[in-house]
Amino acid sequence: MNRRDTIKTSALAAGLAVLVPAAFAQGWRGWRGAGGWSAGPYQRLYNPESAYSAHGRIDTIQSFVPVPGMAPGVHMMIKTASEVVDLHLGPMWFIERLEPPFEPGDEIDFRGSRVTLNGKVVVIAAEIRKGDNTLVLRNAAGVPAWAGWRR
Repeated sequence: MNRRDTIKTSALAAGLAVLVPAAFAQGWRGWRGAGGWSAGPYQRLYNPESAYSAHGRIDTIQSFVPVPGMAPGVHMMIKTASEVVDLHLGPMWFIERLEPPFEPGDEIDFRGSRVTLNGKVVVIAAEIRKGDNTLVLRNAAGVPAWAGWRR
């Protein structure tokens, strides 16, 4: 390495030493992580053994935060023949890119895992169907569709 290359390398290292900490100080976390939606206590709630399927009408579609510190998600309140079900779809950053063909008033069939979260019974969705449209959010083992990008 000659003197000119050493100076360039030193200047690059000094620049990175200033820019990288500044980026993190401003709250930028890079392109890593899923806002708590791929690992953590919420994802461990999904249990294929607590499978639940139903048919109902979408009452509302809203954003929510399932556990403090997680990124916002999307959930639907579904009126079935016997109850109102809080159906958790997944992270907002994933759902909003899918442009799902669902809106309040639609009749849907859904399946997922019925669990208790913060003292309330909710269903973490695996699949939602409306007519010929199917939105698959988790596989049979409960692995989220948004976690598969690394494969």
